[in-house]
Amino acid sequence: MVTKISPARDYLLFGVFAIAVLTMPVWLAPIGAGYPDLLQKFAIFGLFATGFNLLFGLTGYLSFGHAAFLGVGSYTAVWSFKLLGMNPIPAAILAVVTSGVFALAIGYVSLRRSGIYFSILTLAFAQMSYNLAYSVLTPITNGETGLRVLESDPRLFDSSANADGPLISNLFGIEMTGYAGFYFCAVVLLIGFFIAQRIFRSPFGIMLRAVKTNQNRMNYTGLNPRPYTLAAFVISGMYAGLAGALMCITDPLAGAERMQWTASGEVVLMTILGGAGTLLGPILGAALIKYFENIFSAFNEQTLHEVFSFLPDFLEYPVVSVAGLFVGEGWHLTLGVLFMLIVIFLPGGIMEGVSRIGRLFKRSSSKAEPSGATAPAE
Repeated sequence: MVTKISPARDYLLFGVFAIAVLTMPVWLAPIGAGYPDLLQKFAIFGLFATGFNLLFGLTGYLSFGHAAFLGVGSYTAVWSFKLLGMNPIPAAILAVVTSGVFALAIGYVSLRRSGIYFSILTLAFAQMSYNLAYSVLTPITNGETGLRVLESDPRLFDSSANADGPLISNLFGIEMTGYAGFYFCAVVLLIGFFIAQRIFRSPFGIMLRAVKTNQNRMNYTGLNPRPYTLAAFVISGMYAGLAGALMCITDPLAGAERMQWTASGEVVLMTILGGAGTLLGPILGAALIKYFENIFSAFNEQTLHEVFSFLPDFLEYPVVSVAGLFVGEGWHLTLGVLFMLIVIFLPGGIMEGVSRIGRLFKRSSSKAEPSGATAPAE
């Protein structure tokens, strides 16, 4: 049975989400995640995962090549800075358009197949893009060194009085670094979330769910699913390109490593960890993985000794040795264990756990109501 969600409930969800995102510097500070660089990553990869979820979560098509669009968006943004100026708005718009065209070309070919064959095709295209950016297209990408903005670049719309120009993107004189950069990324995330929310609730979103549920039955009714899946693929690629542009808006440097298969695999983990097919799940998954990457990886042996200093020496050293396997360079092991536990016990991701907790509260409240109703009236 499908529960109909009212527009008022959608607007309430968006309002709560917006407040949570804009106040992240406050409520994430106690757990050491309130600094700008990490907050920017939360917003950027949350947008990346939201776009990927529109394809995988709604249609069931698993792409292993979405990092290609992330890289295309990054290179486009840096070239926008080099040619037009350091304004982030044209860079973001051009990145969305370029990555959308690139996604249209790749999707047109890849979507001729489904299942594992589609996944392999997208992976192949991503690796081709990575190798082209790394070696063949070095005049455009600057190869392994990476593409960056130089003082000698034309930057047509920068003021001639500032010939040397700022090498950091700025909007109306506000440099997109620190908390200013985070809030720019946060606003873009909110816009992307609102668009994704509208897609989820639209007839187009229902058609995408029909593709995931039973594509053969959809064919029997005379509906061709390819235009819908191609549109979802292009929109998803545009989200990835916008996320790549945001990376360069906060740090004007683009490298081929953003196109590697590991980056594509990371967004798959984010989406599954949070809950594919849900609105908030991929964003939560992205935040969790980036938190582990930046916080747990910073732990070293000295930090662990400080944490476990309350233990006797004969216990402290063995505990530190074991804990050291899960932090620092071994933070991936912690992530792997967490991912394994969630897949086993919460196949629907973090959002399934949230739903279960919500149902428990509903059951407890429904049990309490009859007892109150049987009380004698005074």
